[in-house]
Amino acid sequence: MNLAYIPSPSTGVIHLGPIPLRGYAFCIIIGVFVAVWLGNKRWIARGGKPGTVADIAVWAVPFGLVGGRLYHVITDYQLYFGEGRNWVDAFKIWEGGLGIWGAIALGAVGAWIGCRLRGIPLPAWADALAPGIALAQACGRWGNWFNQELYGRATDLPWAVEISDGPNRVAGTYHPTFLYESLWCLGVAALVIWADRRFKLGHGRAFALYVAAYCVGRGWIEYMRVDEAHHILGVRLNVWTSIVVFILAVVYLVLSAKLRPGREEVVEPDRGPAASDPAIKDKAEDGAKGEAKDGAAEAKESGDAESEPKTDAEAKADARTDAKADAKAEAASDGATEDAGTADAEAPKTAKKL
Repeated sequence: MNLAYIPSPSTGVIHLGPIPLRGYAFCIIIGVFVAVWLGNKRWIARGGKPGTVADIAVWAVPFGLVGGRLYHVITDYQLYFGEGRNWVDAFKIWEGGLGIWGAIALGAVGAWIGCRLRGIPLPAWADALAPGIALAQACGRWGNWFNQELYGRATDLPWAVEISDGPNRVAGTYHPTFLYESLWCLGVAALVIWADRRFKLGHGRAFALYVAAYCVGRGWIEYMRVDEAHHILGVRLNVWTSIVVFILAVVYLVLSAKLRPGREEVVEPDRGPAASDPAIKDKAEDGAKGEAKDGAAEAKESGDAESEPKTDAEAKADARTDAKADAKAEAASDGATEDAGTADAEAPKTAKKL
């Protein structure tokens, strides 16, 4: 008899009058908000605009939900289209059943559409959101606890989860694989944040690191699960998927580092590197302040010189100077006239002598 275990909720839904509040959906919604919040902070730190992550998430999240459900229904079709099953249940997403592989794949399509509309690179946006996605998964996995699903093999460990009798389950204590994956995703988020700060990951490499790290954990956690699943060569389908996706992510990391080293300097068209580099930003602001200060000083000196009032003595001296200048000008004009007249008078005499 197991004396210590994690109890499961007696129900996964609470009714507020006619409105049902489902634990599974609540965990998914919390995860989305956490991902957008952290992604927005990271996007701004890289020079992006506030709100861009949320605007693109409006496209990515619905696509991701549809993709996650499609992957689940296709890979576990016997649950909805087998003998004695009701195909309408395939649309009951609140009862659980979202495949992360389909959610990421189709969610990326929605994100690509949103990025195209905003004119920003998808890899940069994915890098900013990567650790937030891991945190969203950490939150979302607790929805399996509310639904008493996707647990592991039977165990009497103190942290085992208690499962009650129900459809497709037997009462007992089992490995809480939802808890294992939630903790693993927290570690993945921390790893991506650390590596991104340490190595300045760009061009989709932070996202690729998240994918590779998640696949490692999903592989061994999936191997512990006892729920019904398809097998290939005696291994669960999702284990094979983890292996294939892990290899693809690592290949992308290596090739991207060689072909496109470094990080994007500009992540949005009208935002330059100064927005993301505090040193450049401070230097530009100091230069602008210095120019403004010099201009203000010159304007003040010019204004003071023009607006300074003259004394009476200075005004009289200026008047005398002006009068002398006028007299000299008139004398010069008279002299020029007399010279011209003398020249005219002497001209006939000169001609007669000749």
